[in-house]
Amino acid sequence: MPLYEFFCKHCDGVFETMRPITKASEPAPCPVCRRQAGRIPPTSFAAFTMREGYPRAIPDRGTYWHLEQEVKQPLRGSFRPNEHPELVKREPKRRPSKGEVAIARDKAQAQAKEAKKMRDSGAPIIHDSTGAS
Repeated sequence: MPLYEFFCKHCDGVFETMRPITKASEPAPCPVCRRQAGRIPPTSFAAFTMREGYPRAIPDRGTYWHLEQEVKQPLRGSFRPNEHPELVKREPKRRPSKGEVAIARDKAQAQAKEAKKMRDSGAPIIHDSTGAS
């Protein structure tokens, strides 16, 4: 049964009552003073529709809601629990500095030089279980 709102002029009160549609326009007894009260238009109204499986408020602005925050796209693919890519900005991958690049280059050159010395001396190359030579 639908829920209707009524206004009692005698006690100046607004109340709701569930009634059949056939009795929607008839007066209802006030729960406070028991006098007849007339029906009024709803004082609160919340309309929504469903789009792509999500409830949408009317008017629909074409956005979505994630944990009470507005986002432009729904979640798609893999994501961390309770995180939306538009709300949690990931820091970009850190690029190595010039000094770090130089150190890595020097280290690689030193390893190559050491490996050349080992090959030239005829010493056997030992491979450990991690795959490093």
